[in-house]
Amino acid sequence: MRLTLRYFLALGATLLTVSSLLGHESSTAMTMAAQKFMAALDPAQRARTMFSLTAPERTHWSFVPAKRLGLPLKDMTLAQQELAYTLLRSGLSQRGSLQAETIITLENVLREMEHDPIRRDPTLYYVTLFGEPAHPPWGWRFEGHHLSLNFTIPDAEHIVVTPSFFGSNPAEVRTGPQLGTRALAAEEDLALEFVNSLDATQRASAVIAATAPHDIATGNRVRVEPLAPLGLAATALTPTQRQQLRALLQLYFDRYRTAIAAPALATADLDGIHFAWAGVLDRRAGHYYRIQGKTFVVEFDNTQNNANHIHTVWRNFTGDFARDMLAEHYAHDHAPSTPHAGGAKN
Repeated sequence: MRLTLRYFLALGATLLTVSSLLGHESSTAMTMAAQKFMAALDPAQRARTMFSLTAPERTHWSFVPAKRLGLPLKDMTLAQQELAYTLLRSGLSQRGSLQAETIITLENVLREMEHDPIRRDPTLYYVTLFGEPAHPPWGWRFEGHHLSLNFTIPDAEHIVVTPSFFGSNPAEVRTGPQLGTRALAAEEDLALEFVNSLDATQRASAVIAATAPHDIATGNRVRVEPLAPLGLAATALTPTQRQQLRALLQLYFDRYRTAIAAPALATADLDGIHFAWAGVLDRRAGHYYRIQGKTFVVEFDNTQNNANHIHTVWRNFTGDFARDMLAEHYAHDHAPSTPHAGGAKN
């Protein structure tokens, strides 16, 4: 069959339509979950949970065990907690939900290891809403130790999820009932497989330092600029290695529902990506990597606690918190009226 330009244009239009439909379906599910959660709260709880979309708190994100604005699981009934988890799952894939909920259970492991029931508490995860569900733009956050999940819904067809932070302490549970648990195993193992597949010339470009940095380079800054494009360009990879790198990157996107993950991967532009590694090439000591494209960066760091403490993040240079889409929305929908000729106004 001869594949014409018309065929490809039609295929592209179909894919865009499918993506739009999936986005609408996902934002609807998220809206319904948020509304049910809010309806279950009493007035005092609702007041603690709700903020305006423009509140400074929306961009005040972190991944340490600390008190936050919003309503913690600790101050919810069991029924309310279940609705909070339903909201969480409305934005994540099955794998992402499992990772997030496993990360929360690791607080119990840390409680035993550190004998600290106050600071290490799996109910100290907070739900915070910004704006009104069902009236885009709006957003919400689920955040606590080693989780910062920030969702912005600029319109009915789009969902923005960066900054997106998943961490794991311990990276591998080595004692107790959860022995062997590794919440972020794939992100570590696939990267090690990939970096060890490189030949000597490729590795000389990819490895930027013999010692891994103490933490992710982007930290929890509100806005990040592109880092230096260090490391190995994807254009220098073999076809098999390109597939490995694509699969590694996809792990970070596939934590979320298909409506979120598929567009992120489709626009990642593999030819413009650099892969950088620092530290040892196995799990015996600290190691770090980052995957950087033209519009985004993904980072992984496992150095703390004798290389048994992982931080991972996905950032968008212009789109964190839907900054670019919201700017366009406000410019279009809230611009001052412009007089027509003769003094008439819109």
